[in-house]
Amino acid sequence: MSVLPRRLRHGEEATLVEHLGELRTRLIVCLAALAVGFAVTYGFHGRILGWLNRPLPEHLQKPVTFSPIEPFATSILVSLWAALLLALPIIFWQLWAFLAPAFEEHRQRSMVLMVGFATALGVGGVAFGYFVILPPAIHFLTNYDSSHYTILIRARDYYKFATFVLLGVAIAFEVPVFVLGLVRLRILTAAKLRSTWRFGVFAMVVLGVILPGVDPVSTILSVIPLVSLYLLSIALASFLEPRWRSDTGPAPLPE
Repeated sequence: MSVLPRRLRHGEEATLVEHLGELRTRLIVCLAALAVGFAVTYGFHGRILGWLNRPLPEHLQKPVTFSPIEPFATSILVSLWAALLLALPIIFWQLWAFLAPAFEEHRQRSMVLMVGFATALGVGGVAFGYFVILPPAIHFLTNYDSSHYTILIRARDYYKFATFVLLGVAIAFEVPVFVLGLVRLRILTAAKLRSTWRFGVFAMVVLGVILPGVDPVSTILSVIPLVSLYLLSIALASFLEPRWRSDTGPAPLPE
């Protein structure tokens, strides 16, 4: 008997009890993946902390703690975030496998490609945030008015900030997925995107400015890929929309 739940086919009938049983099994698989990921990340949490500390100035690369429990709690929290990142492919796959029967077979293939595209963009966003956004932001913040302050970095606060930066950039990199999703649902059209591209570019500039990078250099470096990704999404929408329009589906929303 298989431990993993069987994915239902489109149109296959199942009782409420069977659906709840499948959902429970998939949640157990997700929790098991998170537990295994935590065992791995906690075993390497020293290297993860060192990796996160690398953007800090040399004399601040060991953040300070102010309570007896803070080193333990902080290491556990960082390990949990890293475990979640490690387990995300399995979690996303279980979520998709549970929702897939609601989609027709030909649309399931396009959704799988969309999930893969979103995963690649998310990984690219984390890498871009770590290598491009975080170092100049940390350099600017830890040197701001340094002649007036004795600057110490609290571990708990720094790791929250670093996580916010990396997650913020990763989410911002999902703009093409969001735009293509709206086109796939026929809420937007490629023609509309092309005619309003200036407004979209302006929105990407605003998004790049409000990202956590506070210095002008990192802000510019945030804007360039966001604008490029938005223009890429317009090109992909123009290429994919004719194929999607040929599929049977709901009629477009009235303008």
